[in-house]
Formats: sequence, C-alpha cells, structure tokens
Amino acid sequence: MVDRAVAYRNLIKDYIILTKPGIVLLVLITTLTGMYFAQRGFPEPWLVFWTLLGTGLASAGSAVLNQFFDRDIDALMGRTRERPLPSGSIGPRNALFFGVFLLLLSLLILLLKVNLLATSLVLLASLFYVVVYTLALKRVSPIATEIGGVSGALPPVIGYASVKGEVNPEALILFIIMFLWQPPHFWVLAIKYVEDYKRAGVPTLPVSKGIDHTKIKTLIYTASLLPLSLLPSLYGLAGSLYFFSALVLSGVYLLLTLRFVFSRKPNGMFLFFYSVLYIALLFSIMVFDMVR
Repeated sequence: MVDRAVAYRNLIKDYIILTKPGIVLLVLITTLTGMYFAQRGFPEPWLVFWTLLGTGLASAGSAVLNQFFDRDIDALMGRTRERPLPSGSIGPRNALFFGVFLLLLSLLILLLKVNLLATSLVLLASLFYVVVYTLALKRVSPIATEIGGVSGALPPVIGYASVKGEVNPEALILFIIMFLWQPPHFWVLAIKYVEDYKRAGVPTLPVSKGIDHTKIKTLIYTASLLPLSLLPSLYGLAGSLYFFSALVLSGVYLLLTLRFVFSRKPNGMFLFFYSVLYIALLFSIMVFDMVR
C-alpha cells in the first residue's frame, strides 16, 4: 500500500511538472494585470476566478502538448531529458489526451463564464504556441522565438478583454512590453545550452547565427524595452512611481545586458534570473501605481 501511494504521488507530481507551473504562474499574473487595468481596480471576483482558471488551464494544456510534440528532441538534451515524457514516467498517449482535455476544458469555461473575445484570444495564444511555434517553426528557423512570443504576450490582453470585451491601445501597450521581453529572456538560456540545441538539431539563434550575433540581438531588444516600458505612464495608465521604477529597472536590465554582451563567458544566468525579476516587478509596480 505504501509503495502504491508513493507511485501515485510521483505520478501526480509528474503530471504537474508536465504543465510547467512556473510558466502558468507568470501567465496568471500578467492576465490578472490586464484585468486590473481594464477595471481600474479589482474586477468582480467570480470573473477573476473563471478567467484565471480558463487561462491557466489553457497555458497548462499548451505546455503539455508542446512537450508531447517535442519529446524526441527533449530526450537528446541534458536540460530536458528527465522530463516526464522523455524519461518514460508518462506515456505519450496519456500526455496527448491530458493536454487536449485541459485545453478543451479551458475554452469551454471561458466561453460559458467569460466572453467570446477572451475565449478567441486564448485559442489564438494556444495555436501560436503549439502549432506555429512548436510544430511549424521551432525545428526549421530561429525566428520561432520571436513569432512564438505572440502567445506569451497575449495573457494581459486576454485579461483586459475578459473585463472590457474589447482590445484597445491600453491592452496593446501591455502586449508590446511582454512581446519584447520574451526573446532576450530566452536567448540567454539558449546561449547557455547551445550545445544541447545543436545536438537536438534545433536552430535557435545561437546555433544558427552564433553567440555574438545572439548577444547583440539580445541587447537590441533590451534597449528597446527601456523606452517602451515607460509607455504605461506616458499613456496615463500608471503614475510617476511606475515611471521612475520602470526607468531604473529597465536601465539596470540594459547595463546587465551590456556586461553580458562584452563578457567572453557564455553563461549569463544572472541576467536570465534578473529578467524574471524584472518583468514581475514591472507589472507589480504598474498595478500598484495604476491611475484610476
């Protein structure tokens, strides 16, 4: 009985890992940010619950399907070979059914409890991640990272649409910030694991264009984030506290990226972790200093 309980617990743990809970959490935070800005305060609690549940399930389902389709290349990379699918702890068929079930459940919840626009945007985000990024582009072109970033930039727009039932420039500002943040965040990781990606035959930017080219492009994106991160204040979404906080946070991000660019060491994990802290603080302060 004890062995069986341990086995079930490990299986549940593997299914949770398959959903990439860290990414789901970031999706929920940015979705809630979009809802806050649409409402200019905390929206109706049940709307928050159903929107976050539906969006979170879609993110989880998309992550599962991504790993289902990538299970062959995940098995070739040291960073991913211990994931549930390549390690064999979860079978491919079970993962496929699980991912499809989560995605369909999310769409049903959003359609019945939120609105058609939010449902359509969630479907669009999932299609970009699973079909455009994973199936169409990831194995053939380094541009997959940038185009695939559409899916990760849509959650705040989804949150906004769930409250307002429309998409306007306010939502697009949040989209732009998230869209520009994602590629440099990923490229730092891609540089560290460039040999893994070479072994798996995945043409990430460091593999196809080289590390120096990737560093320069990372710098271009990070530099672009500095002025664009100020847009919420300039457009009247957030106040002066956010403006100066964004200026400092983006300035530090740019300086750390410059140090990374001129360093001969390929490992830029400090910059990677700062980028996570950066986006979390940026959106948190944006909400705190929101203009009502």
